[in-house]
Amino acid sequence: MSVVVTAVFTPAADSRDRLVEALQEAIPAVHEEPGCLLYAIHDAEDGSIVMIEKWASDSDLAAHAEGPAVARLNTLIDGLIAEPVLVTTMAALPAGTTDQGAL
Repeated sequence: MSVVVTAVFTPAADSRDRLVEALQEAIPAVHEEPGCLLYAIHDAEDGSIVMIEKWASDSDLAAHAEGPAVARLNTLIDGLIAEPVLVTTMAALPAGTTDQGAL
């Protein structure tokens, strides 16, 4: 079963645009990782930047978390966030149609 993750980035003062650029720079390497089904950033109403991820398996997510792409991402965002990244890992509870009932 796939794994869905959200990662919430809170920009430091006057760092939003640089944070977005850093994330955009890091994303292509993650897209090349085995098991990456979705890795996309979104502008949230509260001013945070939210990464929504979908991984084919827990083991793919674990490899990603320990891999060079995350290490590079962490280097790129250093000094650009006001607080630690809030990461939440989720498992789908499918309901309704196959296409609409689970991410």
